[in-house]
Amino acid sequence: MPVVNFIKKLVAEVDELKTAGTAKGAESVVVAIKPARAKCGPRFLLEGQGEKEFLRMNSNSYLGLSLHRELIAAEEKTAQKFGVGPGAVRFISGTYTQHVQLEKALARFHGRPACMLTSSAYTSVVGVIASLATPETIIISDELNHSCIINGTKLARPKAKEVYAHLDMAGLEKHIQNAIGQSDNLLVITDGVFSMRGDLAPLAEISALIARYNDKFSRDILLMVDDSHGIGALGKAGRGTEQVTGAKADILVGTLGKAFGVNGGYIVADEQIIAYLRQKNPFYIYTNPITPAEAAAALRALQILQSAAGRARLRHLTKMTTRFEKGLIKLGFETISSPHPVVPLVVRDTQRTRELVNHLREHGVLATGLAYPVVPKGGDLIRFQVCADHTPEDIDYVLGVLKQRAATAA
Repeated sequence: MPVVNFIKKLVAEVDELKTAGTAKGAESVVVAIKPARAKCGPRFLLEGQGEKEFLRMNSNSYLGLSLHRELIAAEEKTAQKFGVGPGAVRFISGTYTQHVQLEKALARFHGRPACMLTSSAYTSVVGVIASLATPETIIISDELNHSCIINGTKLARPKAKEVYAHLDMAGLEKHIQNAIGQSDNLLVITDGVFSMRGDLAPLAEISALIARYNDKFSRDILLMVDDSHGIGALGKAGRGTEQVTGAKADILVGTLGKAFGVNGGYIVADEQIIAYLRQKNPFYIYTNPITPAEAAAALRALQILQSAAGRARLRHLTKMTTRFEKGLIKLGFETISSPHPVVPLVVRDTQRTRELVNHLREHGVLATGLAYPVVPKGGDLIRFQVCADHTPEDIDYVLGVLKQRAATAA
């Protein structure tokens, strides 16, 4: 059956994105990695760039564990024994001892009774919202929450969705007050760390508001936090935004694909909530889990994080983050101050952002430029991500490249 007209429509839509400057650029293909050496973190070789080395400042691997020899060894050893795939969804025959061990370890790490692994943090979030929200639930969400929260809400079809201005606690309280008598259950959802900006949700303040109004709702107000960027990158023990703010979510979503350096996602909560999600979450029931080998590598990453070596990585990560943020400010760039290793360089102009990203790439630095609709109009920025395998010399090199551009612009 010919689909010429259908394809023409798709091509036209992609062309519109390109014209507007909002289309995604071509994907960089990594063809080799050069290990860290004296005063120099890992370098990446890209397809079509020959032997030119790139310093990656756009990676979520905040602890630098994705290349750690002990994780690689754990994954290889487990793959030799159990193969490279689970072979089925978990409730049929796809649950392995590594999955169970990792779930128990993550529950202990977060001080929760239970944990459920998923194929990704994205499916974790979407699955939780779709499973727990009813036609009587009102969802209240920060305006800068991640795409997974937005799409999870669409799939859930709650009674209503309310959005408060970014970090606006007065706005959140007003939405809670307006929902009294209109719903039996509220689901307040926020990122722990907002991935485009690196700023943190005020979980203690949110929790206090929920406690103040909870008795007005017969099925309670639940706080759900996606802390995929915070866990492993924030707090003295790496427990993320909860540790920094001193507050706890009712449902916490994390990822194994960022600071832990592996793949997959997870949910921690009360045992009854996790038991319910195992029965109702379609993204858990009908999707293969991460491989046993990935689970073994993630467990080793968690063990390293909780060791003296892991705490040393966290301290180094904090030092490099501070060094980079202070360097940007000294050069006269605008940034958003935060303890998190996402360090944005706020540009506020799409063309200038693109030019600066290209300048960095020409000098062997990979960074991500973000424009509308990923960020609000006028909020164009470059998201730098500091990792524990960056050295002081790496940080200073990137600042030097930026200084050169700043001098040229002046």
